[in-house]
Amino acid sequence: MKSRNMGRTRGRASMLIAAAASVAAGVSLLPVASASAATAAPVVDQQTRATFQRLADAVLTDRTDALVDGARGARKKSLSSGFSGAVKLSAAMAGSEKHVLSSLEQRKARLAALGEKYSKGNTVVTLDNTRVQGGKAEVKVTETTTLTYKKVSGDEPATTGFQAHHALTFTADKRGDWQLTGIRNTDADAPEAVNQPAQPAPAAKPAKARGTRAGDTPDAPRSNTNRWGIPANNKNLNGAAYDYRAMAAYAETYWANYNTNYPNFNGHADGGDCTNFVSQSLKAGGWKHAPGRVDDYDKWFGNNEIQSHSFIGVNEWSWFAQNSKRTTPLASVYQMDVGDVLQMDFDRDGAKDHTMIVSFRGGDGMPYMTYHSVNTWRRSLASIIASDWNAYYYAYRT
Repeated sequence: MKSRNMGRTRGRASMLIAAAASVAAGVSLLPVASASAATAAPVVDQQTRATFQRLADAVLTDRTDALVDGARGARKKSLSSGFSGAVKLSAAMAGSEKHVLSSLEQRKARLAALGEKYSKGNTVVTLDNTRVQGGKAEVKVTETTTLTYKKVSGDEPATTGFQAHHALTFTADKRGDWQLTGIRNTDADAPEAVNQPAQPAPAAKPAKARGTRAGDTPDAPRSNTNRWGIPANNKNLNGAAYDYRAMAAYAETYWANYNTNYPNFNGHADGGDCTNFVSQSLKAGGWKHAPGRVDDYDKWFGNNEIQSHSFIGVNEWSWFAQNSKRTTPLASVYQMDVGDVLQMDFDRDGAKDHTMIVSFRGGDGMPYMTYHSVNTWRRSLASIIASDWNAYYYAYRT
């Protein structure tokens, strides 16, 4: 399954927006040992779990607000700094979050330079699971964030939204109080969410082997990511061979509520659902099955019972798309239009990791991506590149 590299996402969650649902979420409590020889770890009861959830919500809301015009200025202090007593940020975590918010302010400035601003943000965190062992608690949560685009060019969509998953570490101190000591995103090998702090640039790696059919697995040319001075390359959306609006409509219908007529590969040990989702969208717009062996990269097909490797695998889709001549490469990612496909190689090792589809294009030419692997709706290309500027990008005209 590793050779199929299906996008490598993690689990999917329904959009739950009520904090009360978090309190009722399932909890797995392991036997609690003593935090030290003298102090027993505190019991994590329903009230404590609810406070874990509220602190997680405060931390992630602070991050979202750092991107919104005027949001942080409206408050003298961050939301997370208001927690004290039984559950609060550790001193080290408080310092770390100040650095995170500063870096997100810089990202806001980069986005503004690219013509993107947000007028409002809303983040809701639901608690999925709490595990306690000794003086440690791991709290898993789902973040649902919506950002309202500020009308800069006038052609932006109304909003963008995403779901992300996080694991928070709480440590009991000598008094038996819980301190938040760590937070990490668990949606591995997905684009960083716009309110997620930038990760260190990965070191370039040797190119990965492309499989046993090297002569039939062409490398797609990388696309330029410069924003300005790019010649237009718009599609004719009317009377074309494919129904590109149907592709976009499918993607925006099933970005969070998955189509049960297909398998869901989120949480799969060797991959995720990103390419499976894009293939479904292309099929909805008129791509026909090319039946045959599942491991033949000249074939492409998928339903609830069986899927070709090219239907669900990132690199295999690229090989089929090029071999079949159903796509042509684009020199710039900013030339993409509705129904076009974008792939990313996060660690620049020659193997692509993620697949997305354009579901909206602004009048200023900005493509907006919809995808699985952190379920995301209408995220601007500028936002993706501002968050993952170290990745390699591959744009395909469908």
